[in-house]
Amino acid sequence: MTLTFVFDIGETLVSDDRFWQGWADWLGTPRHTLSALVGAVVAQGRDNADALRLLRPGLDVMAEYAVREAAGRGEVLEESDLYPDVRPALTALCEAGHQVLIAGNQTARVGELLRGLALPADAIATSGEWGVAKPAPEFFAKAAELAGAPASQMVYVGDHPANDIAPAQAAGLRAAHIRRGPWGYLWADTPEAAAADWRITSLTELATITK
Repeated sequence: MTLTFVFDIGETLVSDDRFWQGWADWLGTPRHTLSALVGAVVAQGRDNADALRLLRPGLDVMAEYAVREAAGRGEVLEESDLYPDVRPALTALCEAGHQVLIAGNQTARVGELLRGLALPADAIATSGEWGVAKPAPEFFAKAAELAGAPASQMVYVGDHPANDIAPAQAAGLRAAHIRRGPWGYLWADTPEAAAADWRITSLTELATITK
């Protein structure tokens, strides 16, 4: 059976190391300090952006993001930011005849940067481009529209049990949880993660999914 695989971006395809390092440098704080704060808010189940607000209470993250971009110190995404299994896994799925999409909670700028990497994917979209973010059902409806396929023939692949796995399944998609990144490791034993149709540690394992 031909399936449509839809990939989350942060900590599924792309390491968030550069993202957080950029924020630490911009806010003038040691990188390890911000890294520790990110870990703390993840452990509490809070929004990652709360780590920035702990450093600067009341920070308007999106407004500050715009200031960074205007100053030429905005987001950067290069080949080295991809996890090593990304290109082999996506290539194998494409060669097997599956549709490969990339769609995650990222800015429109990340969408541009990802397309610039010429990944083996049929389409790339972000919440910033769609105007709706996970875990909203509308995000997965957008993904199904992009795929042009029944939800039952789609597999959403992500690291975040609450943002990726549970809402994808609620929208009628199947889901693969990857044990990767802070959310993927720390919340690997939650009911949402345990309910995933597949649980993987490498994207290359997806090649074994046939129906």
